[in-house]
Amino acid sequence: MSVWGDIKNRISSSPTKQKVFSNLFWAILGKVVNLMGSLLVGIFVAQYLGPEKYGLMNYVISVITIFQIVAQFGFDSIEIREESRRTEMRDSLIGTVFILRLILSIFAIITVVFYVFLFEEDAFTRDLVMIYSLSIVLSVFNVTRNHFTALVWNEYVVKTEISRTIIGICLKVVLLLCQASLIWFIWSLVFDAFLLASGYAISYKRKIASFRLWHFDMSVAKYLICQSFPLLLSGAAIVIYQRIDQVMLGQMLDKSVVGQYSVAVRFVEVLVFIPTIIAQTVSPLLVKYHQENDMEYARKAEIFMNVTVWVCVLAAISLCVLSFPVVYFTFGMQYLPAVSILAIMSFKVIGAALSQTSGQLIIIEEKQKWVSIRNVIGCLVCVVLNYLVIRSYGAIGAAIVSIITIFSSGFIANYLIPDYRVFFRMQVFALLIGWKDIVHYKKLLR
Repeated sequence: MSVWGDIKNRISSSPTKQKVFSNLFWAILGKVVNLMGSLLVGIFVAQYLGPEKYGLMNYVISVITIFQIVAQFGFDSIEIREESRRTEMRDSLIGTVFILRLILSIFAIITVVFYVFLFEEDAFTRDLVMIYSLSIVLSVFNVTRNHFTALVWNEYVVKTEISRTIIGICLKVVLLLCQASLIWFIWSLVFDAFLLASGYAISYKRKIASFRLWHFDMSVAKYLICQSFPLLLSGAAIVIYQRIDQVMLGQMLDKSVVGQYSVAVRFVEVLVFIPTIIAQTVSPLLVKYHQENDMEYARKAEIFMNVTVWVCVLAAISLCVLSFPVVYFTFGMQYLPAVSILAIMSFKVIGAALSQTSGQLIIIEEKQKWVSIRNVIGCLVCVVLNYLVIRSYGAIGAAIVSIITIFSSGFIANYLIPDYRVFFRMQVFALLIGWKDIVHYKKLLR
């Protein structure tokens, strides 16, 4: 029997567990399709645009992603939680979050306008940033996606996202065949956001209810804002240290450097999905062990971390060794400077494994009180070190900083926070002797 089949048999023994498994399956499928689709079309777009224009496009995306934090305000997780708890308040919850996000989106776009006129000297770059900022408003329809998530109906979300991915790929192929300019590719990204918003809205209207039932409630708004603000800080820290390197490279050097750097980032993002998919697959089982048997849970958690870390160690080494053919045979000669960046950044995957496994165990054990501190540490390390090294060491320096950042937030921070030192010790043992458990991965399923 396959590993996936074994997992399915163990978590599908009841209707509730079957629903959880179905939700997990669709979540992973959606992530895989979107990630691979993005990588595939990204290769052709990068080859067509060249490092400078491709770098400019990724710079624009990174800038807007950071400002998007304002519009999100940490509402997503709180909305999902509250809708799961208080189904009778569905319409007031969704309506209130929708209005709040709409207001914050408009504020975020105004902030973007101030940013580009204060810090961007190039008029073309300003235009591109303001065009893509329209996607911020379209993201307000994520409230419907969150509702499906609360109902454990990821199927409808994933089908929408896969449809968006396929249509988006077709559109970009047309743009490539027509030899379109960069501005049309930025507009295509806005169209992607429109497709996603439309898909969510249509799915909600067909499967749930009319939008006319939504209404704004001031008391609910106050509660949501109070609950979401701590998550805003934590989420902002995460997004900043994930994106700020590309923004700083673009501001302190030039956009072609961003192009080379973003090529390396794309491949690393694919590998970073490894610990994510392992965590999503195993988490339902770990929750069950944690509820039923502490000793059994402790051993399963140890195996989970050891296996995940060492799978990622092997993946990182493989990508490092193969960095030249990977870049050369995909993005081409013009992106060869990305080889050295990728060879270094590949080891970021190990830090991601350490961070995600410990983060998952923190959630399972309900110790998330100090998680925001981890993220803030990572954010501060990232911004300060990038400011110090980028002008002297360029993209290579930024790549090294990205590794230091993720190890700081997901490894060293665990030592600095007393409640998390147990996870730090697990991580140390995983790095030193965790390879012994690779052959024991099936024990997670028993």
